[in-house]
Amino acid sequence: MGIGETPPGGIGPLLTQGHENWDIIDELAPKPGEPVVDKPTKGAFGNSNIEMVLDRLGTTHIVIAGITTDVCVHTIMREANDRGYWCTLLKDSTGATDSGNRDAAIKQIKMQGGVFGWVCDSEEFIESVEKTVID
Repeated sequence: MGIGETPPGGIGPLLTQGHENWDIIDELAPKPGEPVVDKPTKGAFGNSNIEMVLDRLGTTHIVIAGITTDVCVHTIMREANDRGYWCTLLKDSTGATDSGNRDAAIKQIKMQGGVFGWVCDSEEFIESVEKTVID
């Protein structure tokens, strides 16, 4: 299936703004004033204002989760890494249609001592953040 096509059993065309499968689910809806970046491509930096938003926030580190690990997530992580952001992938908070592709994408991130960033699970990340805040 390509962008704009509706997969069998799908709820609308893929990556098409204004359709139900484009929107943020209620449980993760942004609070008033939180920035929202529409990502119309597999990457995030080429056709959006994400870099401006991150720069205004003084962002240096990015924690990445989502789907699909081997396409959108991996592309965004490489784009961010190329721009100097320190990236961490939450491996249990991402997925792909093929587990082999997911595993290969995670392996690529970790190769050569973390060429594209770091990988950990969400529990490990939360524990580290809580420890840092408490210490």
